[in-house]
Amino acid sequence: MNWKVALFTILLIAMVMIGALTMTIWGNSQPHSSSIATYKSMTTNKNLLVINLNEQIDPGSESMVTGALSGLNKNTTAAVVIEMNTPGGLLSCMLQMVSSINQTEALGIPVYTYIVPDGLGASAGSYIAMATQSIWMGPGSEIGPSTPIVVGGTSLEENHTLNGMEALMTSLAQTHGRNVTAAAGMVYKDIAYNYQQALSVGISNGIANNFSAFLADNNLSTYNQNVVSESVYDQFLSFLSNSIVDGILISMGSLAILLDLYHRTLFLTVTGLVLIILGLLGAQLIDASIVGIMLLIIGSGLILLEFKTSHGIALLSGISVDIFGTFLLASPTYDISYQPYAGSYSPSPVTGQFVVYGIAIIVIGLFIAYYLHRIVKSQIGKPNTGWESLIHTHGIADTDIEKEGWVSIDGVRWKAIAYDNEKISKGDPIVVIGIKNLTLTVKKDGEGQ
Repeated sequence: MNWKVALFTILLIAMVMIGALTMTIWGNSQPHSSSIATYKSMTTNKNLLVINLNEQIDPGSESMVTGALSGLNKNTTAAVVIEMNTPGGLLSCMLQMVSSINQTEALGIPVYTYIVPDGLGASAGSYIAMATQSIWMGPGSEIGPSTPIVVGGTSLEENHTLNGMEALMTSLAQTHGRNVTAAAGMVYKDIAYNYQQALSVGISNGIANNFSAFLADNNLSTYNQNVVSESVYDQFLSFLSNSIVDGILISMGSLAILLDLYHRTLFLTVTGLVLIILGLLGAQLIDASIVGIMLLIIGSGLILLEFKTSHGIALLSGISVDIFGTFLLASPTYDISYQPYAGSYSPSPVTGQFVVYGIAIIVIGLFIAYYLHRIVKSQIGKPNTGWESLIHTHGIADTDIEKEGWVSIDGVRWKAIAYDNEKISKGDPIVVIGIKNLTLTVKKDGEGQ
C-alpha cells in the first residue's frame, strides 16, 4: 500500500505542476525562448536591440525588459524595438518597464513598439506601447483596452487606481504627440482599437505587414540585431508570478507532507517543503495579500491535522480554506501592507482558470482522503512499534520446524517455534502469530505471501 500511495502522490503532484505551468503560459501565441541571439548585418557597427515581449506582464517579463535596457549606450545602440504580443498583467511590473523605457529614451536612444500581426498590446501592455516613441501595428492586431482591475477592491480603491492609470496614459500620449482623448478612452471606456482604428484616431504611427517591413519603413534594417527573449530564470519568475500557481504549490506541498506522516518517506517531506517554499516565494513576487497567505497557512495546518483525526473532515476543510486563501492572494483590499498599484492587474487575474483550480484541488483531496482511509483501516489493531509489530507479518521457513527452527522475514532470520506442534517444512510460507523472548511463534500461511 505504501509504495502505491507514494507513486500516486508523485504522479499527482507532477500532473498539477504541469497544469499550473500550462495556465501561466495559456493565451500566449508564441512559445517562450531562453535564447539571446545576434544577427549581423553588413553596413554598420551599431546594434538594434529587439525585445520579444510575447508573454504576460509579470516579474519574469519585467526582469527581461529592464535587464535588456540597462547599460545601453547611444554610441553602440541605434534603437530599441519591443516586438509585442501580450494580454497584460501586473501594473507594478508595467510601471517598472515604463520607467526603464523613459530612461532609455532620455539617453537619446529611440524606443519603438511593433505589435505583431494578430497580436495584442492589451491592458498593461498598452501602457508600455504608449511609453515608446513610435507604435506600429501588424494586420489583425489590437491595442487596449487599458482599464485596470483591483481584485476585491472597494470603489474608492478602484477609482484611485483608475485615475492614476488615466493620468499616466494621457501623459504618455501627450509626451509622444498622440491623441490624448482617444488614449483616455482606452482607460475610462475600456476601448480597444484594431490596427486600422488605432492609426486613424492617432494612437499608432503606422501599419506594417510584418516585422521586416516595419524595420524597412523606419530605416532600421541596416543595423545589427540583438534579439532578446526570456531567459530560463525569467521564465521561472513568470511561472511563480501567478496567484493560482502559488496556491497550488502550497496546497500540494501540505498534502505531500501529510502523506509522508503515514508512510514515512523522506522524499515526500522534502518535496512538500520545496513546494511550500516556492509558493511563498511566488506570493512575495506578486506582493500577495498577507491575509491570503495566512489563510493558506491555516489551511495547511488543517490538512496536517488530518493525521490526528483521520476522518477526512480536517483534510477537506483545509483544502477549502486554501482555495479561499488563493483567491485572496491577488486582493490588495485584504493586504495590511497595501501599496498603490502593487496588487492591481490589467486584465483581472481571477478567471475561469480559478474555478478549474478549485475543482481540481477538491477532487485531489477526495482521492487522498480515500487513500488515507485505506491506510488507517489496514493499520487498525496492528502495533506500529516494538517487537509486537512483527505479529501478522509473513515470511519463509529457513529450516524444518518441528519443535524449533528458523524463519526469514524481510531478509532477517528469526528463531521460531511451530504453533500447536505443527510440522513446518523448509520453504513453507509462514505467518507470525506471537512472540516471546525474541522467539517467534509461527504457523503455516494458508494464503501464501
